[in-house]
Amino acid sequence: MTTKLGALIMAALLVLYLALVGWRAVQFMATGEPIAIAMGVALVVLPIVGLWALWRELEFGIRSHELVKRLGEEGGLDLELPLMPSGRPERAAAGAALDGFRAAADATPESWQAAMRLGLAYDAAGDRRHARQAVRRAIELSRESTS
Repeated sequence: MTTKLGALIMAALLVLYLALVGWRAVQFMATGEPIAIAMGVALVVLPIVGLWALWRELEFGIRSHELVKRLGEEGGLDLELPLMPSGRPERAAAGAALDGFRAAADATPESWQAAMRLGLAYDAAGDRRHARQAVRRAIELSRESTS
């Protein structure tokens, strides 16, 4: 729960920051000076890009959380990896098990469950970039299977 609260606080602070930057952009453009107008336009574009990026990250978090929940309800969440006292999987064991998860995802390329398990295995192994790619793939496959 603290992770969600932290993300919501950061999102709220970003929205506040973007609103203040947007207000400053309006002030720059109201001066009528060409340089100030150019700076104001740039400051309008930046909040739009920031809001888009914030939405993408929040959407990714919400959708991936939903898929983890669904996977748990289906009984497919257990990665069968040894756990540390904190409850997190051991990185070395997760890294060693990646080949099996990759093979399962390759064997069933239409399965969002296999892609999600692969993403969780990558995350457990500490490979965030590949974990996000696999989870994005799981989200895509989940959307396709429900439509």
